[in-house]
Amino acid sequence: MFSRLPPPLHRALLRIGQPIRLRLWGLMRREMRGCGVLAFDGNGRLLMVRHSYHQQDRWLLPGGGLARGEDPVAAGTRELLEEAGCQLVDGVWIGTDLRRMPGGWLNRIELISGLSEGTPFADGREIAEAGWFALDALPPSTGEIVHTALGIWRQWQASER
Repeated sequence: MFSRLPPPLHRALLRIGQPIRLRLWGLMRREMRGCGVLAFDGNGRLLMVRHSYHQQDRWLLPGGGLARGEDPVAAGTRELLEEAGCQLVDGVWIGTDLRRMPGGWLNRIELISGLSEGTPFADGREIAEAGWFALDALPPSTGEIVHTALGIWRQWQASER
C-alpha cells in the first residue's frame, strides 16, 4: 500500500507513525517479536542499514517484525530482501536478544545469521543507506544493539566449533 506513495511522503508518514506506534506499544505493555539479520558477504563483512525514519543516525542490522506464527529464519530472509535487496543463504537462528524498551514495551529480537548474495541498495523509502562493513572497522555510529547481536553471534560461533 505505502509503496504506491511518492518516496518523500512515504518517509514522512514513517517518521510520524513510528513514535506513535512506540507509544502505543508502551501503553499496552506489548511484547513485540522481531528479527535482526547478521548477513555476511564472502569476505566476512557485515551488512548494515540506516533507516530513514527511526534512529536515522545509527547503522543497524536489517530486520523487522515477525508475523504471528512466522518462522524467524523466514522473516529474516524476507526482511533482508525487503530492506537491502539481498538474498539470505543458509540462514540459521542463533539466539534471542530480549530488551525492555523505554516506554515499557518488550522487544524480543530473534537473531538470524547467514551469507548474503547480491549488492545491497537503499530503497530511499524505509532505508536511507546500506553497506558492508568489516567487523574490525564498524562505523562509530553503529547501534549498541548491533554490538550485542555480534556478541551473541560470537558465542554461537564458538559453540558450533
